[in-house]
Amino acid sequence: MRLKSALPATILVISPAAALLLIVLSVLFGAKSISASEIWDAIVRFDENNIDHQIILTSRLPRVLGALLIGAFLAVSGALMQGITRNYLASPSIMGVSDGSVFMVTLCMIFLPDMNSIGLITMSMIGSAVGAGLVFGIAWLLPNGMSPVRLAILGTIIGTFLGGISQAAATYYQISQGIGFWYNARLHQMDPALIKLSLPFAAVGLVLALALSNSVSALSLGDEVASNLGVRVRLIKGLTMLAVVILTGVAVALAGKIAFIGLIIPHIARMLSRTVDYRWLVPVSGVLGGLFLALCDLLARFVNYPFETPIGIVTALFGVPFFLYLIKKRGGGQHA
Repeated sequence: MRLKSALPATILVISPAAALLLIVLSVLFGAKSISASEIWDAIVRFDENNIDHQIILTSRLPRVLGALLIGAFLAVSGALMQGITRNYLASPSIMGVSDGSVFMVTLCMIFLPDMNSIGLITMSMIGSAVGAGLVFGIAWLLPNGMSPVRLAILGTIIGTFLGGISQAAATYYQISQGIGFWYNARLHQMDPALIKLSLPFAAVGLVLALALSNSVSALSLGDEVASNLGVRVRLIKGLTMLAVVILTGVAVALAGKIAFIGLIIPHIARMLSRTVDYRWLVPVSGVLGGLFLALCDLLARFVNYPFETPIGIVTALFGVPFFLYLIKKRGGGQHA
């Protein structure tokens, strides 16, 4: 038992140092090289007339902090979804949750173009709920609809459908250029003010996720087992999906749709921590998700230097092979 808790605890302890290293590297390297001394000067003696200082505090630092937060939100969401559905393919990007957010953001830009940032975050979360509701609602009506592969296929169909409607509406109302941010995530356009506004929403989602983690561990054993252990299955599933909706909605509002983080990171967290206890898996997934996305963002700057590669391509380079590996190894059954 000590071994099982020692491994995830070690990951959590060393993660701040890894995050700090990624922050420094992300600020140092890019199309324009910046010295380490310039970073220190920008923090302690900010000069608004210094271009390097402006780049550091208004672009690169918000970018890496946003990547750390978004990666954490998506990874925690994926871990929660995999736990309550016992579906190893569950994730916000595959189950239509992210697509629902983008769909709602598109409608807001068309019909409510003057909506403030808080309204945008709220509508993005509502869109997450719509996407999840459509996928799981239809899956519940279909024979064996909750099996991993069928649910993944259904999520892909619903996500593609919502995405198609969004793009058609954006083209018709001539806002394709403006909405492109949410279809092709661009971390370099991170808004520092929006990050600050999103933190209270994200805090609620993370606290809810951690509070529910013990019950999610029981649900991962099956509804009947969880019920016998005293878990109120429907209530816990509803609250867990609320946490997923909040975290995914905030992530999409900040940087648009980013795929595969919520799929692969919870599995990596299980392999590294060697535990199935969600009291450990939720925080470990969060820190690994943040580090992974920040690392992918750093790699995106050098794949085709001096041009930046879209972050979605970099995450797909890891995510697609992992997705195929899961299908081949696990087949169509639910995990235990």
